[in-house]
Amino acid sequence: MTIREIEEQIIEEFENFEDWMDKYNYIIEMGRDCPLIEEKDKVEGNLIKGCQSRVWLSAELIDGKMIFKADSDAVITKGIASLLIRVLNDQTPQDILNADLSFIDKIGLKEHLSPTRANGLASMLSQIKLYATLTQYGSNK
Repeated sequence: MTIREIEEQIIEEFENFEDWMDKYNYIIEMGRDCPLIEEKDKVEGNLIKGCQSRVWLSAELIDGKMIFKADSDAVITKGIASLLIRVLNDQTPQDILNADLSFIDKIGLKEHLSPTRANGLASMLSQIKLYATLTQYGSNK
């Protein structure tokens, strides 16, 4: 599936919920399905700066596609990471860099997060884009 198709799918899923408590619970549930980073990769270099909680994100390039794994010590943050991974996992670095990720605004995620969680979301997105940029230039971290 393309990034756009996955975004549309998520928008439809979020439209099924009446209030934000249900949406938060759904995000937390998504965190349970997050592709978990391996313990050996829970290192300073994979720690997202700017997050209220500890969030680790790793990326590797396999057959031209980015594969992301994450973990967090906060369930809502882990769910947010899982949501981003769902959209961007198994996509090319170029597609990731070109993605506008408008689904974040369309589902109202940013406006319903605390300022520190919104900063964490922005930091996760920045890190994902950085990994995609680095792979464009031959690094496959």
